[in-house]
Amino acid sequence: MTVEEAKLLSRKIMEAGESPLLVGHFGVGKTDIAREIAQETNRKLIILVLSQMEPGDLIGLPSRQNDQTVFLRPDWWPEDGNAIILLDEINRAHRSIRNAIMQLVIDKRIHNHILPEGIWIMATMNPPDDEYDQADLITDPAFISRFFVLDISPSLQEWQRWARQNHVEENIIRFVQEYPEFLYTHSPMSLRVELRPSPRSWYKLSNVLRTLNEDERRKYGYTIASGILGPEAAKAFVSFGYDKSVPAPQRVLLEGIQNALKDNFDQANSLTLRLIDYFSKLDEQTVELLQSQISTVAKNISELVSILPRDSFYAIMRYITDRAQSSDNNSGFFEKLVEKLATFEQVRSVLDEI
Repeated sequence: MTVEEAKLLSRKIMEAGESPLLVGHFGVGKTDIAREIAQETNRKLIILVLSQMEPGDLIGLPSRQNDQTVFLRPDWWPEDGNAIILLDEINRAHRSIRNAIMQLVIDKRIHNHILPEGIWIMATMNPPDDEYDQADLITDPAFISRFFVLDISPSLQEWQRWARQNHVEENIIRFVQEYPEFLYTHSPMSLRVELRPSPRSWYKLSNVLRTLNEDERRKYGYTIASGILGPEAAKAFVSFGYDKSVPAPQRVLLEGIQNALKDNFDQANSLTLRLIDYFSKLDEQTVELLQSQISTVAKNISELVSILPRDSFYAIMRYITDRAQSSDNNSGFFEKLVEKLATFEQVRSVLDEI
């Protein structure tokens, strides 16, 4: 999602009393999102760079009081609830402060110190790949399930604005404008832990959905749901709510996606389940129909790459390639479909990754 979308959804999530986790490479504006939300809501922003903190910095130092050990309040502790606490670089936090982070997010307290009512908490991290140091907590389902995960991929215009604000050389900005494909590597995001639905995640999703109007639900419902439920449950949930407004799979394959869906990611995303289900139930007559127009079918599928969420389009491509490599009766059709799809540059890169 873009930076502006992440900013809007982060605020909605925190207004619901939940916590967003912004995932993105350095320089996409994760911290700036927190600063802008704080400025717009007149809140103080408290940034805790966890990779640079010792346990005492986060939880406070121990002291003796009435023959008991208590922890002194750390100097960053908010005076009132009109503040945002940003847990920056949580994937690089030392293991010794992991439990304190969990207690802060879950119970809004650390030891004997309770956060003031109304405090907002958000977190940021770099994507988990070989470029960044990692800690085990990002593979812990119990930890990740406490957040709504938002994957940020800035638009070219957003990055240019950020770059100028951060004094990036103009020559570099002009180069990226001329060759936007070099802005960042397009690869599917993975937290090395599978997001799954649970009673807690459905409760959290309900809290956030209450803050969205109907248009926002239709536009961002899948994004919000997938960030706490995982993509599969989110697709089913969105399909359940908006299935009637989505065109039939065969019509999409032969006539193309409706322009109206290009601005509605939720409705477009519900096509994923319906297309895969359609492909799984092909009869001989339908295969002959699709085969006779296979170039058109491939072209219309290729256009989905700019409409569907990335993981949804990958799911369709994986299904098609798996069927092409299978030994069932329709494998020949899927083999030819893969060949046609490979002629489209935007799809070929996806097929190469798969």
